[in-house]
Amino acid sequence: MSDAAPILEAKDLKVHFPVRTGLLLRQTAAVKAVDGVSLSVRPGETLGLVGESGCGKSTLGKALVRLLEPNAGSIHFEGRDITKLGSRSLFAVRRDMQLIFQDPVESLNARMSVRQIIEEPFTIHNIGTKAERRKRVDELLDRVGLPANAAQRYPFEFSGGQRQRIGIARAIALSPKMVVCDEAVSALDVSVQSQILNLLMDLQKDLGMSYLFIAHDLSVVKHISDRVAVMYLGKIVEVADSESIYRNPRHAYTKALLSAIPEPFPNRNRKRELLEGDVPSPINPPRGSAFGHRMGHPRYEQTVDMDLGLLEIEPGHLVAADPCCLSDADWAKAQQLGS
Repeated sequence: MSDAAPILEAKDLKVHFPVRTGLLLRQTAAVKAVDGVSLSVRPGETLGLVGESGCGKSTLGKALVRLLEPNAGSIHFEGRDITKLGSRSLFAVRRDMQLIFQDPVESLNARMSVRQIIEEPFTIHNIGTKAERRKRVDELLDRVGLPANAAQRYPFEFSGGQRQRIGIARAIALSPKMVVCDEAVSALDVSVQSQILNLLMDLQKDLGMSYLFIAHDLSVVKHISDRVAVMYLGKIVEVADSESIYRNPRHAYTKALLSAIPEPFPNRNRKRELLEGDVPSPINPPRGSAFGHRMGHPRYEQTVDMDLGLLEIEPGHLVAADPCCLSDADWAKAQQLGS
């Protein structure tokens, strides 16, 4: 997997939303939800994307499948730049890129039966006869663990976990190569979360799909991800394989997120990395280290207008070259790598 070319690759991707004020609603500022993100997903891999609420994770996921239009940067899918594709060319790509939404209630049309919901992708792409579509829907329901009679019912008749299974069946209907899971289990009970995670992993094993798994719960991400990317205020600050991130995090923000994971053994003494200060505004982010600014770090002024891009501090382990957020040893190594 490590030597395979990425199935999805974003370079310096930016998604800014205009802020309009006044009677004429002129743009006076912009919310920099995604501000220069570069990442890649390999074939058959699960890349976990974590960060606090509001850091831009969901915006990034939707931009990668072109549900939101990026302001700058590029997105390559299977080596093809899809950033500027028109609607007709993008239509063909849609079959291979799907999305599982956070809220199964909002993402399923309450006026449509389950059969109509799952059959819709086949209808849109003009695939199969009526009998073939019907058979395929029954197969998909069985695959996600729902009975065949669920096809005649409506979304409101199901529990949250069952509704998410319907959403998953719809997402995999066209056998996509890439699926963005946007907080796919965060709205579910803990016991149901594990069932949905196991289902996603089984489907990936059988169908060979790649996942971008977006979540804010690092314990969930650890369970499913091959690699993890940590996002803060619209930027990626650390990327590594799952084991390295949890065993030896290098960025101060990653350490703080990991220390917030509940400890299953209450009597175990563990050092907590408390997050202090407020998250800076994405409308007017700091000119230097965003996390250093939040902590009031003494090195913050040193980072103003500095290139805080990712450096490979260890093989396969990338971290932002930020003096506010690295240990002294890692910062010294980052300076050597950057020179």
